Amino acid sequence: MTQPVTQTEQLLLLIDIGNTNITVGVTDKGSLIEDWRISTRDTTTADQLWLMLRMLLDSSGLELTAIHGLALSSVVPALTSVVENLVRRRLPVPFVNVTCELDLGLEVRYENPRSVGADRLCNAVAGFHRYGGPLLVVDFGTATTFDVISHDGAYLGGIIAPGPETTIATLHAAAAALPSVELTFPSSLIGKSTETSMQSGAMFGSVAMINGLTAGLRQELGKDTKTVITGGLAGVFFSHLESITAVEPTLTLDGLQLIFQRCRPTV
Repeated sequence: MTQPVTQTEQLLLLIDIGNTNITVGVTDKGSLIEDWRISTRDTTTADQLWLMLRMLLDSSGLELTAIHGLALSSVVPALTSVVENLVRRRLPVPFVNVTCELDLGLEVRYENPRSVGADRLCNAVAGFHRYGGPLLVVDFGTATTFDVISHDGAYLGGIIAPGPETTIATLHAAAAALPSVELTFPSSLIGKSTETSMQSGAMFGSVAMINGLTAGLRQELGKDTKTVITGGLAGVFFSHLESITAVEPTLTLDGLQLIFQRCRPTV
């Protein structure tokens, strides 16, 4: 049985909505005390989200009535409006929806800043806050993204490549004879079956891509560039990657909290 979490009456609810997963976290006095990962369904309603949040918090002995603020990063517009509806109808607390138009504490030097995903902005804010710059943040999600932060804390841009899960799903969908396989490293680079051949391509192929791109970016930014990895598969890949400074599984949630603290509505 899950033991109730000791809590104050000042909890912050964090929601990161990605194309594949929704990550929910709760902080108490700045410390992350719980986090959950669930599948994204863009047909979810505000009522369904409310019930889901109640069940998640109840499972840890937390109460929605203790929530004093909500921070959101979302790359699914339909679900962004669902959260906004929930805040209006059921959870009237200070609310921050992360966009490039907020005062994030770093300059966004993208050609079109509005096209930068909210999760990438959160990663940049948290990464620079913790490690300074120059910095690379590699996030394992639906896509494998590389975010580049300069020595003086400017978001310079990055790289978007297919994630391992997307690679497997695309192969499975495009070729009737290719199965869907588990995302684990096979015992050798040379696959001895269709399944292990696909795993080798997705897993070792991702390693080669990440190591190669990271090396190229370090040449551009300088040898003192730090590299942080995050996302659901970060721990799986860590031991196979070169020149990694740290694994930060909750970096996006950490950035959400920092942005809420900086941009929280005063009313």
